[in-house]
Amino acid sequence: MALAPIVPLVEATRGGHTESIHYGAVAVVNARGKLLYHAGDADFPTFTRSTIKPFQSLPLLQGGGHERFGFDARELALLCASHSGEAMHTETVERMLRKAGCDEHHLRCGCHVPIFYPTHDKMPEAGTSFNQLHNNCSGKHAGFLAWCIQHGAPLDSYVEPAHPLQQAVRQSLAEVAGLAPDAMPTGIDGCSAPNFALPLSRLALSYARLAQGGRDPVYGSLMEELFQAMTMHPELVSGTGRSDLAFMRTVPGDWVAKIGAEAVQAIGIRSMGIGIAIKIADGNTRALVPAAITALKQIGALGAVENTPLAPWANPQIDNFRGMHTGDLRAVFSLAKH
Repeated sequence: MALAPIVPLVEATRGGHTESIHYGAVAVVNARGKLLYHAGDADFPTFTRSTIKPFQSLPLLQGGGHERFGFDARELALLCASHSGEAMHTETVERMLRKAGCDEHHLRCGCHVPIFYPTHDKMPEAGTSFNQLHNNCSGKHAGFLAWCIQHGAPLDSYVEPAHPLQQAVRQSLAEVAGLAPDAMPTGIDGCSAPNFALPLSRLALSYARLAQGGRDPVYGSLMEELFQAMTMHPELVSGTGRSDLAFMRTVPGDWVAKIGAEAVQAIGIRSMGIGIAIKIADGNTRALVPAAITALKQIGALGAVENTPLAPWANPQIDNFRGMHTGDLRAVFSLAKH
């Protein structure tokens, strides 16, 4: 029997009755790519969005660019970040650009209100201005520019799919995911760089490899350097009050986590040798962390959530504008063991 591509993962209730259902898929694999658990189709094609940022930095690291420009662990973490635009983020990105001989005007990621504000349900103060340093992808783009400086490649067009940098990124991601480069459908991400769709299980494999430790057969110690940077500085990968920070602080040094736009989540767990990838089909991020917590519990990676950094996400309530509790989000799936 063919698998349903997507299945109910999370329900929203009102007055104790189901009001909305968020469908999606989950894949759990080991570092050899063996499927261990799934909900829905483990190969559900998924645009990866920001979950692939660690692998988009591999061309820079492979060429020794991080050593040439003196990028430390904090700056490696920013290569992988969807940051909140807090001072700790923008100051680090500005330093990266300076080390590469660039500045904010070289960025091609665009500008948006920092993620910090919607995360904390705040509005910027009147008269506050922002620039491209505040874009959640500015660290990744600083790495892109550093690669161009290192290789003498054009700066103005570095986000174009035909640019040598983006061709190198495509090759690296394909290798990590175990796919042919031309097997990954391509689109343009919110930050204007190319983005790629993978079967969900191949995104999970990529995170299993990121978390596995030791020397990667292709990338040697580079995956370990990225894992260490992300897990040592999760506040830079994410931001104050964000879910990726909570995941990585729940089991420090063991879990590496990265969210992507349109409700994609990837998690690598070193101690279990696995990667997890989740996609909420309608793109609604409110369902993502409840689904991830449930998956982690069902595979035995997470026990009681109380008294952990994930506690605020464990039993999410739906409140109205007066703060009244009007409903709940609850996971409704059971992983199948493969």
